[in-house]
Amino acid sequence: MPTGSLAGQVALVTGAGRGIGREIAIGLAAEGMAVGLVGRNHTTLVETLRQCVRHGARGVAVTADVTRPGAVREAVRAVERDLGPVDLLVNNAGQVDREEVPVWETDPSQWWKVVETNLRGPYNLLRSVLPGMVERGRGRVVNLNSGFALRPDGHYTAYATSKGALLQLSDNIADSLAEHHVVVLDISPGAVQTEMTAGMPMFQDMKAWGSIPYMVAVTVDAARGRFDALHGRFIHAGRDNLEQLVGRAEEIREADARTLRLRPYGEDDPMG
Repeated sequence: MPTGSLAGQVALVTGAGRGIGREIAIGLAAEGMAVGLVGRNHTTLVETLRQCVRHGARGVAVTADVTRPGAVREAVRAVERDLGPVDLLVNNAGQVDREEVPVWETDPSQWWKVVETNLRGPYNLLRSVLPGMVERGRGRVVNLNSGFALRPDGHYTAYATSKGALLQLSDNIADSLAEHHVVVLDISPGAVQTEMTAGMPMFQDMKAWGSIPYMVAVTVDAARGRFDALHGRFIHAGRDNLEQLVGRAEEIREADARTLRLRPYGEDDPMG
């Protein structure tokens, strides 16, 4: 496991005002990273920043809606102006369907807002941050994904669709990023208790929540390069044996595993 210091490196975390994003930002700050905090609520961002500064970290809080390209460009400029080039991008900002209803009963505006936040948001950040990473020939991206990306769910169609699309986006850019030594990973924290998940009816009776501190530790390890060999792949922090996963990275790449693929129905399937 890489144990190199993260001191002097810069992380940009979206959705950093609350939930997992807040804890990841504080965890990275505790490891010596400067942190750029992006979110829609200035008050909660400033509170996260206070916690980061207590660890002696440099930081900046920038209010921006990740679905707005212009706002994202300005936010990235502000972070890089005050802290320096971004070494680690954590795409954490996300939304979920407001109600557990079939698609024909959903609110069209809210459905699309979920997709915009969960897919267009990461794209906007990638579009603004990747040029610098590519030019420098280094960088890492962690997309907070979900097990919903891998299975159909008729009650959370916007969330599941957007997370599946995010995983596909990472897969599509992985090869071109590898040429420039930039790593992208999609990591699912599993069912952890946040304001968002606690409000989902399916988790109403949830007793055994996943560990947010563990997800923070996994993100720190990703920043250190522990999972670089799994570039472009899906990691489920809540279920995977990460040591085993890293040890089988070559096998995973050769099998083209941990990505979204069409499964052939047999050897004679023309799409196989």
